Amino acid sequence: MVLTPNIQGALLMTGAMTAFTINDAFMKLLGDHLPFFQLLFLRSLAVFVLLGAMAWRARAFSVRMSRRDKGLVGVRTLAEVGAAYFFLNALFNLPIANVTAILQALPLTVTLAAMIVFKEQVGWKRFVAIGIGFVGVIMIVRPGSDGFTIYSVYALLAVLLVTVRDLASRRLAHEVPSLVVAFAAVVGVLVFSSVGAGFVTWKPMAVLDFVYLGVAVFAIIGGYLFSVMAMRVGDIGAVAPFRYTSLLAALLLGLFVFGEWPDGWTQICALVVVATGLFTLWREQKLARAGSVGLRVR
Repeated sequence: MVLTPNIQGALLMTGAMTAFTINDAFMKLLGDHLPFFQLLFLRSLAVFVLLGAMAWRARAFSVRMSRRDKGLVGVRTLAEVGAAYFFLNALFNLPIANVTAILQALPLTVTLAAMIVFKEQVGWKRFVAIGIGFVGVIMIVRPGSDGFTIYSVYALLAVLLVTVRDLASRRLAHEVPSLVVAFAAVVGVLVFSSVGAGFVTWKPMAVLDFVYLGVAVFAIIGGYLFSVMAMRVGDIGAVAPFRYTSLLAALLLGLFVFGEWPDGWTQICALVVVATGLFTLWREQKLARAGSVGLRVR
């Protein structure tokens, strides 16, 4: 089989989503009895050392970046820091499948943000699909219900910040090494978590805790690298749908690791979000094909 850019992007996105979900599961296991900033700092420190060594060995730091790319990396890093804080806090306090279901709105938010920020054209069909998808997300969050907490808002803020992160990644020049981009994000999270870690009471960790943390570290490194690489190869309409593999992984991990399974309403709303996201991406591909032959498709 020939690995076209789209196939490469799809494989990278699948790997990124699976890796991120594995990291989420093990961090959630640790978050049941260890302070948030202690975990975030230790994970970030380990990732900093390992990813930094990889980037140095690959001579990624020797590549010179333009001022524009440095700005984009800075924006992406700040977004990564905020996303890590809000997402992990939501994850520690909500079922993993519910949080992951909310994140399935990302293809919709990326499309909408591209329309607003980059003035990309979005036809009425895709605009309606985005609206329906957001309604599905709100139904998962259920504001006003007993299950609605501040952590539900945190999950929504994480979606917003990951959207900013991915748009910044998409605008980077191809010459900028993915290792440098990922390393910059790690540095940002490490600095942020080191400040927070100084204000919490650390708790002792058992051997199994360090094993779980080790799994989370290697998983997040894979997630960082694969997610940057996935957004920079192939067509976004062909690659982005594979984000939805994270929902399947979260459902399985939630069931077998935490004994959690979302209720029927959440499952239905998650399917609505996924369906509208897939429709939006399908329309993007159709428009791209039509544009290449001079057609106008609404």
